[in-house]
Amino acid sequence: MATQSPFSLLEGFLQNVNLPITPPTWAVQEMHRRTVLLLNHVLMQEPQAMERLARQKARVILAQWRAFTFKVVITPAGLLDLADAGAMPDLTLEVTEESPLAIAQTLMQGGKPAVQIAGDVQLAAEVNWLADHLRWDIEEDLASVMGDALAHGLVQATQTMIAALRKFVGSRTTDGASGPAA
Repeated sequence: MATQSPFSLLEGFLQNVNLPITPPTWAVQEMHRRTVLLLNHVLMQEPQAMERLARQKARVILAQWRAFTFKVVITPAGLLDLADAGAMPDLTLEVTEESPLAIAQTLMQGGKPAVQIAGDVQLAAEVNWLADHLRWDIEEDLASVMGDALAHGLVQATQTMIAALRKFVGSRTTDGASGPAA
């Protein structure tokens, strides 16, 4: 008996329904600012990453998926800042997968979503290095807020949940959703 993924209904809904709802400009700008703060926080944990980016100062990177865009400029300190709206990108990274669930599935399997790259090759190589080598030590950040023991427990529980999701996703893709995982 064939079983269907519990996410297939949601995926079909997300792909077939084109919601006309767009967030207000102020909300998008605030999300961009918060994302830059988080990225800079992670970059500051790795001095080599900042050194590599500092060599690319004043370069503009545009990341986009569907109608969502995010444009940053590299500062002389090797950090990121929001780029001016009219700034021409030196590198464009466009996620080509349309389905948010397919992107999540790829990430859960430890992969990277398909990206179309246009622009400066050296800058693209630096961004690829960052994607391969930067990791956010969320446990350390949580420990400063809630203590070591609680942060460790929370991270362990999250890692267990992620491992279970990866196992589920992996079994669904290898079985072709033809039956329950053994």
